[in-house]
Amino acid sequence: MSAEELEEWLKTESSTGAGWQGGSESGETIGHESGRTIVDILKRNPSKDANKYTEDDIAHMRKVVSYCKRHLAQEEKLKDSKSPEELEQTKSTRSLKNWGHDPLKTL
Repeated sequence: MSAEELEEWLKTESSTGAGWQGGSESGETIGHESGRTIVDILKRNPSKDANKYTEDDIAHMRKVVSYCKRHLAQEEKLKDSKSPEELEQTKSTRSLKNWGHDPLKTL
């Protein structure tokens, strides 16, 4: 997802109800918080110049890749059993979108 797509998604009610809160005092899910961090990273470095990423940026994006890799394996099973409309409503799809990946774009 682009920074703009992700930013718009994070404003929706659907985005706030997916994922694990992990003891967050704000009540925000870990994925929603991650999505805001991703938007910040993408907006600060729109040209994706590798030399402009901080160590924290790289560490966060490694966390994002790891999360998406684990959850995409689960999503593949869902794709086989649900229509695109049903898939769009799953907590798994909504959570992946919070992490900047829209699995519906790969259908």
